[in-house]
Amino acid sequence: MSRECELTGKKPITGNNVSHSNLRTKRRFLPNLVKVSLRSEALGQEFKLRIAASALRTVDKRGGLDAFLAKETEEKLSAKAAKIKRDIAKKVAEEAAA
Repeated sequence: MSRECELTGKKPITGNNVSHSNLRTKRRFLPNLVKVSLRSEALGQEFKLRIAASALRTVDKRGGLDAFLAKETEEKLSAKAAKIKRDIAKKVAEEAAA
């Protein structure tokens, strides 16, 4: 299981621990990943995703999973999230045509 947010693509980054004497040692900064179930209003089902806490706040701010995925580019999304986005777009298009 990779340490990557499925919605925003956040990954670990590297940096330095800097001591009082200014010695530097390598370290990793890991994203704050949480396992959540997000509900899609268009599809009427829940999806279990592993996302960053900051992404969860953004999903709430944009008004839910459907609105978040509509604005997000597919390059940042995981394969699972990209499929959810395509399914939502297809369902919305079907409802608009009907």
